Amino acid sequence: MTTPTPSMTAPRAAPLLLGAGAFWGIIGVAGFSFTLPATRLAVMELDGTLVGLGRAVIAAGVAALLLLAARQPIPPRALWGRIAVVAAGVVVGFPLFSAWALQHVPAAHGAVIVGLTPAATAVMAVLRAGERPSTGFWIASLLGLVAVLIFAAVQGAGWPVPADGLILIAVLLGALGYAEGGQLARTLGGWQVISWALVLSAPVLAPIVALSAVRHGLSASPLAWVCVAYVSLISMYFAFFAWYRGLAIGGVARIGQVQLMQPVLTLVWSALLLGEHIGWSMIAASAAVLGCVALTQRTRVAR
Repeated sequence: MTTPTPSMTAPRAAPLLLGAGAFWGIIGVAGFSFTLPATRLAVMELDGTLVGLGRAVIAAGVAALLLLAARQPIPPRALWGRIAVVAAGVVVGFPLFSAWALQHVPAAHGAVIVGLTPAATAVMAVLRAGERPSTGFWIASLLGLVAVLIFAAVQGAGWPVPADGLILIAVLLGALGYAEGGQLARTLGGWQVISWALVLSAPVLAPIVALSAVRHGLSASPLAWVCVAYVSLISMYFAFFAWYRGLAIGGVARIGQVQLMQPVLTLVWSALLLGEHIGWSMIAASAAVLGCVALTQRTRVAR
């Protein structure tokens, strides 16, 4: 019988698990990064409530089919309250408030406030997931936030406006949903968490979406509907498969900092699709943000 070598022991696996968490987190953030530009394009032609909540109803239909196909058992009642918290944060809160805000501000401007999400997620990780980030973690997170805000200012995202309050509410609710969902994913699995959150929300949201459709109509260009499809299938559903898996593996606070990349990616999409200028500052800020993300992945977070 072969004697295990040091390379075969469990302690060696820890760095790989953290790396896997960051890998899945980055995939999730890449899916989220087009959310604000797509929402902005959609709400230019469709009602904000229809876009903000309609995407959850569409995603819930897909989620129900996948849960049935995979023969997933209904979660224990003890977990229903936690699933409801996830739904309130990422199924209702963030999509609805961000859609309302983007009826009044550009996507690039909204990306500035969304840059607060990693810090808010870290705070929620302490409050909801019981994690204890080190001082080095908080310093790296603060540096990343500063880099994102400076970059957004250089890009001309603009001064604060009243609609920023709506985006701030969206950020806080989204961070709550991330922290609760990342913790719950260790029990249910990442894709199951978002699927059950969507299915649980659908009976409440469907009548609201139907009323919005009747009052404001469904007339819109093909581009607007493509954007609705994106925020429904990618932003609201499939990106969460990777995101919650990453949070479950690497921890909510640490992997949540990967979202420092999202405002930069969002501004890139805004520049490419909405005609905003791409300059040297984008490259410099991207490098700074990536450096801060790397620092947060190397700091200690007690779980």
